[in-house]
Amino acid sequence: MSLGHDILDRLFTWAATQTEGSFWMPVEASSGAGPVDRIFGFIFWVSVFFFVLIVALMVAFVIRYRRRPGREDAETSPRHNTALELTWTLIPIAIVVFIFVWGFKVYLDLNTPPANSYEVLVTGQKWKWLFTYPNGHVDEDLHVPLDTPIRLVMTSEDVIHGFYIPAFRLKRDVLPGRYVKVWFRAVRAGEYQIYCTQYCGTGHSDMWAKVVVHEPGGFERWLEEASNFLKTMAPAEAGEKLYRTRGCAQCHSVDGKGGTGPTFRALFGHAVPIEGGKTVSADEDYIRESILDPQAKIALGFQPVMPTFKGRLKDQEITAIIEYLKTLK
Repeated sequence: MSLGHDILDRLFTWAATQTEGSFWMPVEASSGAGPVDRIFGFIFWVSVFFFVLIVALMVAFVIRYRRRPGREDAETSPRHNTALELTWTLIPIAIVVFIFVWGFKVYLDLNTPPANSYEVLVTGQKWKWLFTYPNGHVDEDLHVPLDTPIRLVMTSEDVIHGFYIPAFRLKRDVLPGRYVKVWFRAVRAGEYQIYCTQYCGTGHSDMWAKVVVHEPGGFERWLEEASNFLKTMAPAEAGEKLYRTRGCAQCHSVDGKGGTGPTFRALFGHAVPIEGGKTVSADEDYIRESILDPQAKIALGFQPVMPTFKGRLKDQEITAIIEYLKTLK
């Protein structure tokens, strides 16, 4: 018993000393988090008040009016009380209307981005988030400047995904074949987790990313350096980075294990059996064709589920990926 109390004491002491959020909620890291939390708190405490009131009255009535020996039969109760009926009707209506008006105003604010918002394209695919910036750079994490409105235009390559940033109180389903838009303004520098909240297959639990909120001036420096990685890194190094950031790692292993697609280990220069009973050599041309037109030569035993990267990868990026595959002996 004392051990249990000690654990609880430590837990509540830890919760009371946290500056990164409250005991109930994560840190409020965006301009929209505060209004959402206040509505949630209001609804929660109204619910608690009426739950306690109803249960307390129920218990009191059960005790006061319970059947007892020698107690006279209860008199007939009145069938109608206008004042009481108006009270228990008008008060809940007023509370619900108040919640609706307040919530609708916050909803409009959360769904109406400012005209000067910085736009980032978001792509969900099994099992990766990809973020494309206005200069064409693609990254596996979302980098944003502090105190700047960010507009996300999101779509999915395959199935429904759920884009969720708890610290921003931001959640929106991302659908294939259409664009979904949300916006936020980060108010605290740091790193925050992004989750997928729609079960999207076997790799669903690994579909994580981060939001990195930069201090003033830091985002511009990061974007310039990140955009020029092909010039500053060796081709094979750059290819490994592209393998991780462009979604290759979700389907193609580099350790020989099977996956949705064939493993990349010892692939380059070896014979690959394909559908139709033929065999091709995994040289530069085959890899390039497989990236740009993955349905042209489907590896034997695998489903034709890989999307084309035509228009999404530059020639220099494809070359870097090929150079990386050459190192996987």
